[in-house]
Amino acid sequence: MIRYAELYKNELLESVIPFWDKHSINTKSGGYYTCLAQDGSCFDTDKFVWLQARAVWTYAMLYEEVAQNEEWLGNAVHGAEFLKKYGRDKEGNWYFSLTESGEPLIQPYNIFSDCFATMAFSRLSKITQNEEYAEIAISTFKSIIARQKSPKGIYEKAVSGTRPMQGFSLPMILCNLSLEMEHLMDASSINEVVDEALNQVMSRFYDENLGLIREHISPDGKPIDSFEGRLINPGHGIEAMWFVMDLANRRGDMSLIQKAWKISEQIMSYGWDDQYGGILYFKDVKGFPPQQLEWDQKLWWVHLESLVCAAKAYRYTNNAQALKWFEKLHEYSWNRFRDPAHGEWFGYLNREGKPLLTLKGGKWKGFFHVPRALWQVANSLASVSVQAEDSVGSINKFDAT
Repeated sequence: MIRYAELYKNELLESVIPFWDKHSINTKSGGYYTCLAQDGSCFDTDKFVWLQARAVWTYAMLYEEVAQNEEWLGNAVHGAEFLKKYGRDKEGNWYFSLTESGEPLIQPYNIFSDCFATMAFSRLSKITQNEEYAEIAISTFKSIIARQKSPKGIYEKAVSGTRPMQGFSLPMILCNLSLEMEHLMDASSINEVVDEALNQVMSRFYDENLGLIREHISPDGKPIDSFEGRLINPGHGIEAMWFVMDLANRRGDMSLIQKAWKISEQIMSYGWDDQYGGILYFKDVKGFPPQQLEWDQKLWWVHLESLVCAAKAYRYTNNAQALKWFEKLHEYSWNRFRDPAHGEWFGYLNREGKPLLTLKGGKWKGFFHVPRALWQVANSLASVSVQAEDSVGSINKFDAT
């Protein structure tokens, strides 16, 4: 396991972080460029708030967990100050996108801008002890909780009452976001959010008969026979399961960890493309053509989150199947998504596993999934190695610096 840990650590420190350090920092206007071509050149200067916030969080996380590199801390503050100045409307809701100089482009319809802003300012407040950052995180988090039943608010397109649905994305992210807020909120408030999010993810959206997690359900938790109701997003379900494993580990709940891995393995098997390898982006649970025309693409984040999930499952349970899945996913991902010529990872492959787009960042891909996953895998597998060495009385600590 130490070989994999070192491999992923080196990829993070020697390829991915340097790519974004070199090409993403906008020293002229603040914030970050995210629309980057294969070689790192910028092809569009619009700034998407959730990607700006994700980059702030990533730099802050690296500083706290990997190494206290002052350049990383400076890069995090650089992005946070841009967001603080331009990212919100007068009511404190976070816009979806801005111009390069910070003028608002798209209204705050997307609650995930708020979610990642919360993550960013919460993590940065933890390492800087900046009270203003903490207040931004707390007020935004409270707004998210208040908006759970109607995340889009006035920007909702669906006609009310005709086919009401609940989406999986918000309960899923709250499983992770709640941990980011632990240092700022009282334990009872966080536990209440966690308990409800776990109930939603593991009892309502998880369809025990299918062994899969549905992307949309009715308000009473029943399946919906429509495009949205039949939709399975394997990557979302798998990512959620490693969030659940971390929560269960914090609570010492081994049965929940094992259940989360069982669900993960079922989703991986369901989503795996037996013809070309890799995990399909979308599937229809009844086998009908999915509404999403990109259903058969292979995406970077799906495979990275699956690697994290398998690595964590192996760390927590020592399950041999988790290791087999990790090695299977590693073989596919390492040989197809990585770009050894220019650094970073491609985001979009066609079904056959060849780059469909050579960009390294855009409207949806930024400095987040790749570095987070590389660190999570390296840390998880290094922990396995330490545990194994400890069992024979020889411990070599994982040095992430």
